[in-house]
Order: sequence, then structure tokens, then C-alpha cells
Amino acid sequence: MTSVANLQTDPAPILACTVSRDVQNFELLIDDMEHELGESWGDLSFEDALTFMEQPDSASLEFIAIAVDGQDESDLSRITDVVRTAKAKSIKVVLIADQVSPIALHQLLRLGADDFVPYPLPEGALHDAIERMRRPAQVPAVAETQDHGAEQVRTPSFKPKGDRDAVVLPVHGLAGGVGATTFAVNLAWELANVTKTDPPRVCLLDLDFQYGATATYLDLARREVVFEILSDTANADSDSFLQAMTTFNDRLHVFTAPPDMLPLDIVTPDDIGRLIDMAQQNFDFVVIDMPSTIVSWTEAVLHRAHVYFAMMELDLRSAQNVLRLVRALKAEALPHEKLRYILNRAPRFTDLAAKGRVKRMAESLDIAIEVQLPDGGAQVTQANDHGLPLSETAAKNPLRKEVAKLAKSLFDINKSAEVAKG
Repeated sequence: MTSVANLQTDPAPILACTVSRDVQNFELLIDDMEHELGESWGDLSFEDALTFMEQPDSASLEFIAIAVDGQDESDLSRITDVVRTAKAKSIKVVLIADQVSPIALHQLLRLGADDFVPYPLPEGALHDAIERMRRPAQVPAVAETQDHGAEQVRTPSFKPKGDRDAVVLPVHGLAGGVGATTFAVNLAWELANVTKTDPPRVCLLDLDFQYGATATYLDLARREVVFEILSDTANADSDSFLQAMTTFNDRLHVFTAPPDMLPLDIVTPDDIGRLIDMAQQNFDFVVIDMPSTIVSWTEAVLHRAHVYFAMMELDLRSAQNVLRLVRALKAEALPHEKLRYILNRAPRFTDLAAKGRVKRMAESLDIAIEVQLPDGGAQVTQANDHGLPLSETAAKNPLRKEVAKLAKSLFDINKSAEVAKG
């Protein structure tokens, strides 16, 4: 690390600076900065940062990493001055936040921070943030992405009338890598194409604000307007909500995760309630890709859900997490009976030993595994990487067939319910 005193005399250009009240409070940040930049970085206080950015030597700065914790909330004005000055000098800003309230974090992000990383730093998170900030320097690649993205940004063509009452279907992965996003994306697409004549109107909400991948799996642009809606749901209406969506192949309407990683508590239960209510009023089915983490607004989703799909695999971690989830829901008197368990990568029909394990697992957990999805194999990864649903790349894939069967069943049940009401 280069000290503040020799920032101006060190012959090596300073590519980045940490800016904080006391960088020693962020030891992991020091380690990661040294790993990424060697000696080409410095440490500044908030006052020194404002002074240094006005000097010619700051021209070499690629970015500043502003590290804040709960104690800094009482002095946000100085920090906002640093962010504004950096943006005026075209210096990138990555925000490192440790136990900062959502209101303060929201204010700093609104000022134009280019990236956000929570503290303690997840492994590789700073490296990924630096890579994302450096990417715009690759002009040809960015131009292709922007042109391609412009083609993809198609918003819903219908006018919101508020005349619908959608079925809400959240999908929650009970462990990492169980295929929840793949299932959510393909279920939404199958519902949108369940009939050739008068298909239902379907939207997919990606509420995983940190690692949401629905945009990747459908090759859609992530748009800043999504963050604007999340930041101010109280003033959002159905028109602005629909305009924040992107339409895939003129059939499926997607509210993607925002472009930058955001804390999951950037929104409140009321915010999420408003989003789902607007979606319900304008669509027939609302599929929600949930983060695997239980957050304050999970309850709001659970209460509005008609069926809450819990994705799992035939392994111990899934079994343990089922017990944890059910215990947590029961402790809060939440409607755990809405959970419908889906076993992904289920054993083949001929694998009797594994079938027995599934039965014993369900009995020991006191649950019913109502849907068993086969392993779709390499075709699933290929479809996701190509940004297309399975039906578009591997229509005969066994996983695709089962998801299509489930979508048809949900559609038929909903139709029967509508007829009964009528």
C-alpha cells in the first residue's frame, strides 16, 4: 500500500485508492487491494480524498473504493461529496459497506456508485467488481453488447388495465445449485406458450438482486430503470412497472435483476408487496425467482403466493435446509403449508435404490415431494449459456417435458377455478 504522504512522489502511477474513516477497520479490503493492485494503490481519508482528486496526479486513478460502516452514517455529507467529486472527474466508484442501513446505502448508490460489494468481502467479489468497472474500456466489445442489448429491450406492448388476478408462483432454491432459476425461467416460458390460441399473460420477476440470472438465461439486457423502480415503489405505477420489463420473444415479460449487485434489504416488505400487486393486476401468472436467502420481505411473497415451490436435491444439505425452513416458518406462524417440494435431478425410474432413498427422505422430513424432475444433462447448461429456454434448443429433453407437463397442469387447474367462479 502506498501511503498518503508519498502519493504524489511515488513514480508508480496510483490506479486506485481506498477512502475511509480508518482503513484498518477493513482488513480484508486491504488484502484484496494488495492482491489485485500490488503497490499501485493508496489509502485516503474522506478529507484527503477531496483534496487529492483536485490534483493532477489523480488523473491516473481508475477507481476509488469507498469503505463505510454504521459509524459513518452520521457524516454522510462528506461521503456524498467524495462520490460526487469522483463522478465529476470520471473516476469509478465501488462502495464497500459494512452494516450500513438500507436508507444510507440507497442514498450513496443513487449518487452514482458504479458497483457495490458487501463487507466482509466475499471471495473474489472485489476482483469481479474491478473487472466490471474496467470492461467499458474495451470499446469494441462494449459496442457489440450495447447494440445487441438495444435489440433485446422490448417492453410489453399492452396497456395496463388492472383487470387480471394472477396466480403467484415463487421458486425458492433450498441450496445452491439446485436449479431454481433454470426451473423458474422454463416454467414461465412454458406457461406463456401453454396454448397456441389465447395464451395466458405471464411475467417473471427476478428478486435475487445480487446473483439473479434470469437475464442471462434469456439473453436480456439488465436495465437501470429496474433499480429506479426498486428505489421508489411508492411512486411507481403499472405503466412505469411494465416499462421496466423486457419482453422475451414477444411472449414472456421479465422484470430482471438490476445491473449492479444490491443488498437484499434495499427494499421493504411493502415495496415487494407493491411489485407483486402490480404484477397480479396485469398478468395471469407471475413466476418469481427468489434469492436462496430468507429476508424480511420473504413473508410478503409467501402470503401472496398461491403455491411456493421449494427446490431441492437428493442430498443431506437439502434435507437439513428443509427442516430449517419449515421450523422458521412455523416459529413465525407463517403459512408453511403453501410449500410444494420439487426434487431436481431425481433418480431414473429404473434406479430402485435411489427411488427408495427419495421415499425415506420424504418420510423422515414429513413432507410430500410432489414433483420429481429428471436430470436434463449438458443440454440444460448449453441452453442457459445460449440464453434460450429448453424448448427452443432441446424440445425433447426430459427435463423440458416434465416442466411443460407441470405448466399445463397449473394452467388447467387455474382454468377450472375460473370456470367455477364464473
